[in-house]
Formats: sequence, structure tokens, C-alpha cells
Amino acid sequence: MSSPLPPLLIGCGAGFSGDRWDAAVPVVRTLIARGGPAVLMFETLAERTLALAQLQRRQNPAAGFEPTLERFIRPVLADCVRHGIPIVGNFGAANPRGAAACLQALAAELGLGALRVGVVEGDDVLAQLNPDQLAQVRGPRTDAPVSANAYLGAQGIAACLRAGAQVVVTGRVADPALALGPLLAHFGWADDDWDRLAAGTIAGHLLECGAQVCGGYFADPGLKDVPDLAHVGFPVLEVQADGRFVVGKAEATGGCVDERTVKEQLLYEIHDPAAYLTPDVVADLSEVTLQPLGPDRVQVSGVRGHARPDTLKTTACFEGGWLAEGEISYAGPNAVARARLAAQVVRSRLAELAPGLQPVRCDLIGVASLFADDAGTWAAGQDGLEPAGLMQDVQDVRLRVAARATQRSEAELLTREVLALYTCGPAGGGGVRSAITPRLASESWFVPRAWIKEHWSLL
Repeated sequence: MSSPLPPLLIGCGAGFSGDRWDAAVPVVRTLIARGGPAVLMFETLAERTLALAQLQRRQNPAAGFEPTLERFIRPVLADCVRHGIPIVGNFGAANPRGAAACLQALAAELGLGALRVGVVEGDDVLAQLNPDQLAQVRGPRTDAPVSANAYLGAQGIAACLRAGAQVVVTGRVADPALALGPLLAHFGWADDDWDRLAAGTIAGHLLECGAQVCGGYFADPGLKDVPDLAHVGFPVLEVQADGRFVVGKAEATGGCVDERTVKEQLLYEIHDPAAYLTPDVVADLSEVTLQPLGPDRVQVSGVRGHARPDTLKTTACFEGGWLAEGEISYAGPNAVARARLAAQVVRSRLAELAPGLQPVRCDLIGVASLFADDAGTWAAGQDGLEPAGLMQDVQDVRLRVAARATQRSEAELLTREVLALYTCGPAGGGGVRSAITPRLASESWFVPRAWIKEHWSLL
């Protein structure tokens, strides 16, 4: 009778493209110290990140992968190779093969020899669907999309690891698949073992946002205090063959893992806890149980699963014109009134010069900037919406003016009008900054699974 497989440790080194480059170092140290089978995952690919990568690859066919890939991987690659810890990441974005070449060059520079890099492809819908299929799934827009990428599952990742990959690079996959793939490779779970697939998916869901589950996004001083947030640790999960797992964090780091942090991340971005749809399984969290096992250790069990959906969610991105932004500061007595007057001046001028820019959004940062107040009703104190006295004593305010434009020339008019506030008034404005950036619009498609041909290779 064969002995049971040992648990698999999975550490997370990044929760998004803008995460800390040194975060994975204590995670890898922890994986090495604890011994046994282990995997390091990096989640660096958001929807907008991928669309921007597609635009970058249009300009340069060698680009289009995570631009700071080398910064993320350099601190840990040698230790991972020497200790047999595979790395799995979606840093391939629009060009997984380009990311693989970057990794090979880094390995050569570090004296590690040739890497076995697994590449998972097939998420690019536009490269696979014929015009009739595209017409069936696309939304109401008639313009050509910049990109359309399906959320692939964990099977390709698992296949690469079974083939001996030291690093696996993907494009668009479901974030939890970055953890489920290694679990499939390690434990050999069946493709229809829904409860275990769901448990592995939820393990990936708790890992995918990096330090969030370790107190990062949880911290709220005086209400939810988190120790040493400046050195917050990233998560390390220990997953058993039956799907139970323990959430912990890298050793000798700040932050905390307890029932509260796990519950917050468990429900993060979950629309229906009884039916969390992923490419691999529909996960049911309605009977999940959390059990503290000691400091910074919480066991999760009770995840249930159901058959995977027949379609794959696909995010399509379209060119969306330009975003124009301009900012200027007002300080001292009557600062809010002067900032409001400046907003009125810019609105009035743009209504005459560029009516296509409407609506023009004006935010008073530090006073009124997070209320989706495009019409300016709240910030202007109209209809009794402004709480009494809220703005009376504010003496430091920054006005931000923004609008969408179909033409860059219209966007330039907005930034010019904010700049002109220096001398055209009101009094005391300073510190103008402006930017014009291309916009991307997106919509979701649901593509029959049979139309998408996922494939993998070792490079």
C-alpha cells in the first residue's frame, strides 16, 4: 500500500504587477526552511495590464510580457532552481514566449544554465475564432477589439509541471489556477473531483492577492490593527491531499493571519459564495469552516465543488479614446471656495471650446473625490447633499479636472485650461500637473469551451 503524498507548500511572491519586488524573498526562505514539495506563484496580470501589453506588443513584437519580470524573479530564481521549487506565474501577459526568453537570459546571467520553461498558450481568442464564431459571442460594439483573452484553467500549468518545468509562464489564466495547477500535478486529482478542485481553487483565491490575506488590505488603524505593516509578509499555504489547507505567511515578517483576514480575502470579489465560477470548477463556499491552529495559522475546510461551466469568460478590450487630467492646488483661508470657482471656470470654458468633452469631472481631493460625482452635484453642495460644515475649515485642497475625449486635440484643451488658471484665476493656485493617456474600454464575452484550444510546450 502506497504512503500518502506529503502536503504541498505554495507561497505567493506577488499579488499584482505593481507589487513589491522583494516580497518573494522571505517566502522562498520559508519554503526552503520548511522542506518538502513546494511551489512559488506570482500573480501579476490584471485585465487592463493585459490590454496594455497587447498594445505594447503591437509596437514591439518582442515586448508584451510583464515589464518588470526580471525584477520580480532575479532575487529568488537561483534559490528556487537549487532547491527544486518550481515558479508559476502569469507574467507572460500578451507574449508568454517573450517572457520565457527573458527568463532564459536571466538564468544564463546568473550561471544557472538552461532552464526548463513551460509556456501555456491558447488564451488569445482573436487568433482562434473565425468571423462567424466571433459574431456569435461579441457584445454590441462594432469596432475592432484590441484584445480578447479567455480565462484558461489549470490543466496546462499542471502538464508543464508534470513534464519537469522549473518555471511555468502563462498569459491569461484564472488567478486561482496558478495554485490549482501545481496541486493537480502534485496530487494527481481527477478532472472531475469537484470538491478537491474547488478546494484548490479557493486556496489559489486566498493566495492570489499577495499580502491582502496577511493583513495588507485588512489594516485599519485603531479598528483592525496589523503589526509591522511596513514589512507585511506574503502568504504560504500548506495543502493536504484531501483538499484541506492551512493559511500562513512567510516567517520573520510583519502582518498577521487570523480568521478575520482570511474571511475578508475569502469573500473578496466573490459575487455568489455558493457559486464561484472558474474555468476548472464551480466552487461553493457556503459550508466553509475556519479553524485557528496557532499564531498566523488558520485551517480552511468544507469547500464544495460542482461541474465546471460550459463556457470560458473572455475579456475583450477596445480603444477608448483619451483621458485628460489636470490638477492644481489651493491653500489657506477660503481654499475650498477658490477651488470650486476654478472648477466652475474650467467647466464653463470647456463647454464652449470642447462640448464633446462633457461631462467634465471635477474632484476636490481631500474633500470630495471618491463619490463618482461626475455631475459635480455633491462637490458643489447642491440639493442639500453636502454635510453641514464639512468644507468650512479645509485649508489645503487639490482640484482635479478630468474628462474623456475621442480626439487627443480635445484632451489637450482641458490640460491647457487647467494650466491657464495660474494667471487667469482664481487667486493662489499652484502646482499644476497634467496628463493625457490612452483609454481602454472592456466588455465580457462567454465563449464555448470547445472553441478554445489551450496548448503548452517546454522551451
